[in-house]
Amino acid sequence: MTEKIDVNNSDWTARGFDAEIGLQYVDVTPDAVRAEFTVTDKLLQPFGIVHGGVYCSVIESVASISGQVWLVSNVTPDGHVVGVNNSTDFLRAVTTGHMTAQSKPIHRGRRQQLWEVDVADENGKLIAQGRVRLQNITEG
Repeated sequence: MTEKIDVNNSDWTARGFDAEIGLQYVDVTPDAVRAEFTVTDKLLQPFGIVHGGVYCSVIESVASISGQVWLVSNVTPDGHVVGVNNSTDFLRAVTTGHMTAQSKPIHRGRRQQLWEVDVADENGKLIAQGRVRLQNITEG
């Protein structure tokens, strides 16, 4: 199923911490999510490069939205997901620019999901990559 979700009318669009870091969901389906953010001064660590926690957060958020949309579209409309592991690699240092995060499923099962998220700069260079394992919560 690749039905697109209207990201402007969803209850889970960028708010809270996602809004604080400027993360915007631009393409959401049960099979992939694409989100974007722009590097600002508040995302930099003291040495002037993007703080690694920003990438971890973006990767966790994009994977979680991916898993949630897949779960409610394919398993149960009342379920939700929680992250149980996040492994993020930082590949290049960045000081400015526009970033895109793109998810893809590695495994989607009854109890757990594994998603990979790539973060690339405006030139398509891979900046960070992470995998997030999610627990499917399907009962009250």
